[in-house]
Amino acid sequence: MADMRAFRNAVTEWAAGGPGGAADGPGGAAADGPGTAPGAPGEAAGEVAGELAGLLPVRTAVLLEGPSDVAAVEALAERTGRDLAAEGVCVLSMGGAMNIARYAGLLGPPGLGLALAGLCDERERGFYDRGLERAHASGRNFFVCVSDLEDELVRALGVPRVEEVVRVEGDLPAWRTFVRQPAQRDRSPRQRMRRFLGTKKGRKIRYGRLLAEALDPAQVPVPLRRLLTSL
Repeated sequence: MADMRAFRNAVTEWAAGGPGGAADGPGGAAADGPGTAPGAPGEAAGEVAGELAGLLPVRTAVLLEGPSDVAAVEALAERTGRDLAAEGVCVLSMGGAMNIARYAGLLGPPGLGLALAGLCDERERGFYDRGLERAHASGRNFFVCVSDLEDELVRALGVPRVEEVVRVEGDLPAWRTFVRQPAQRDRSPRQRMRRFLGTKKGRKIRYGRLLAEALDPAQVPVPLRRLLTSL
């Protein structure tokens, strides 16, 4: 039975394959247009994605920079009693902000014609605007995080509450060792925590979900709340 995970996998393969694919990297063909050339490696995946979009059906694609963002958005949606997949919403990691034009072109007006939404970091805002414009896609439902989503979550919860989550997860010794490093001396507690979350492979993804689950309804960061409201 087809599910949203199969659609997500097909889109990821589609975006990564062929001329103009995300695999071409920054400054490559991805900036030139959304299409995949006939016979290109991603063409079959694109056909599968199109079939699944109609079968499931999929109405909205949420485009996020990385898997930790996906983990946080999905966790918060679940916590509020929403089943995004059942609502026809697919939450996708693009593997980097510079792939926005590629994904918007494949999934938005030039491609599958899905509604698009997402989050972006303040420093990437101009890049998102240009990428969405190239794909003739609206940026209305893209919401801006001041630094990134991890920073929004840490600010919303406060460092003491995040430290409690870290303690429960058994990472408190690693955190205490980290903050004693000379390089951390001049950083604020929030900056240290944000950097700590990214120091070990897989940690950002795990804590993206854990911190989202720890939020009280009144603590949900504004960009995240607006994103979920828009879906």
